[in-house]
Amino acid sequence: MENFKIKIDKDGLWYYNGAHMFRKEILNIFFKHLKIDECGRYLIELGSERCYLDVEDTAFIVEAVFKTRNPANGRDQIEVLLNDGSCEILEMSSLQRGKKNVPYCRVKEGKFTARFSRKSYYQLAEFIEQSENDAYFFIDLNGEKYFINETQISDL
Repeated sequence: MENFKIKIDKDGLWYYNGAHMFRKEILNIFFKHLKIDECGRYLIELGSERCYLDVEDTAFIVEAVFKTRNPANGRDQIEVLLNDGSCEILEMSSLQRGKKNVPYCRVKEGKFTARFSRKSYYQLAEFIEQSENDAYFFIDLNGEKYFINETQISDL
């Protein structure tokens, strides 16, 4: 694989030399082989070939948020649908607030940061509460408060 210009914009849309990449089967291969190097740069690694990406914000976007109940223990959980088509349980302690109050979380066993789309942000907002003195935001899930701290995306 040669180092062609592949870009992922802030909305999670992929481009190759300026042309929108939309074929799911190709994007699925790229997501499967997506990595972050020791310097924090995104790349696709297939065998010994490496292709670095220009990522505007994050490669993963949370497209939808669902509150579900775990059938094994009966506890509430929040699930997120990602732009690669996968669904996973939100790691509540990984929620962070970036610039302009955009929420982020960790996905793929904590390996990647995901940015919430506008739609998923509104879905998540249904569960967010604010402290009495307006000092902080949190989600109360199963009687536990998960605080949403403000951070820079590079801190995630």
